[in-house]
Amino acid sequence: MTALAQVEADDLKALYQELILDHGKNPRNARLVEHASCTAKGNNPLCGDRITVTARVNAAGVFEDVAAEGKGCAISIASASMMTEALKNLPVATGRQVFNAVQQLCTGKIDVAAAKAMLPATLNDEIEKLASLGGVKQFPVRVKCATLPWHTLLSCLDGQADATTEKV
Repeated sequence: MTALAQVEADDLKALYQELILDHGKNPRNARLVEHASCTAKGNNPLCGDRITVTARVNAAGVFEDVAAEGKGCAISIASASMMTEALKNLPVATGRQVFNAVQQLCTGKIDVAAAKAMLPATLNDEIEKLASLGGVKQFPVRVKCATLPWHTLLSCLDGQADATTEKV
């Protein structure tokens, strides 16, 4: 790696850390959705993260509103915040694709370019932001923190009241 490439990589890492810290300290959509069409509670017994995800999906299958509230580590809270921002106004089917991309980014199975290739180009900016969660791949126990909100969302959409990282 050239010196310039290393500086760029370090700058990107710092930007990602800033983004996670910002969402962890100032979570967006930290509430319950009024008139939610689904609700699920997530639990990570390993570290104590607990989250409730609520969503309102319209008849066309589009997220009208998505929110999450709970207690947990900065990564879990940041992930929930970023998830709710990314999914609003998207079709549920696309939201499931975003889940798959985030899951694979967090586990190190794909990189940002591959994640972008999985999704509509209109989501490139969101994937750039969500890629900051991919740093957890270096700390396998933290993957569950980053993906708990996403698994809880899937449980919500699938009509399951509970999600846990025990199965992840």
